[in-house]
Amino acid sequence: MPRPRRLHQDFFARSVHEVAPDLIGATLLFKGAGGLIVEVEAYHHTDPAAHSFGGRTERNAVMFGPPGFVYVYRSYGIHWCLNFVCERVGSASAVLVRAIEPTEGIQAMKRRRGMKDLLALCSGPGKICQALGISRTHNAFALDALPFQLFARAAPVKIVKGVRIGITKAASKPWRYGLKDSKFLSKPFNAFAVKNRLKP
Repeated sequence: MPRPRRLHQDFFARSVHEVAPDLIGATLLFKGAGGLIVEVEAYHHTDPAAHSFGGRTERNAVMFGPPGFVYVYRSYGIHWCLNFVCERVGSASAVLVRAIEPTEGIQAMKRRRGMKDLLALCSGPGKICQALGISRTHNAFALDALPFQLFARAAPVKIVKGVRIGITKAASKPWRYGLKDSKFLSKPFNAFAVKNRLKP
């Protein structure tokens, strides 16, 4: 069967709060490896937890636009994290990809992570980048051009949402979204289901 449609810049040129839940069930591939996005977090430019909140720096410059590009940063000086830039130029909002369900290039991802546990392979933002081989080198790459491929979800999904993980600022905002009942999440949701997304 043919793949669903590719996602391009116009998909990301919307509110980060629309893009984030619409990414659940989409397929992310990097050099042919990856899988279904099952968990994300939204970061708006007015949000004290967003890297862009304090203004433009060399590190976060890509967040300021245009949309549809990758923002890669190192967390706690250890793990690389993958973000998708959203909204208009200058907005500096992005979606953090927190977990994927591996579907393609699984053996390569297992080798990079040195493990065999499929459920834990990409169950966290740092794990995703290690499994896919993504680093700061790939910062500012376009999402609609190789080595990235991003495809719309092929079927309706049920989404849950809750508060974001591992932050101290604006920690009560329910801007974390996940695929309901997924076994590949970074952490379970103690949350409520949002309306079904009926369009693929």
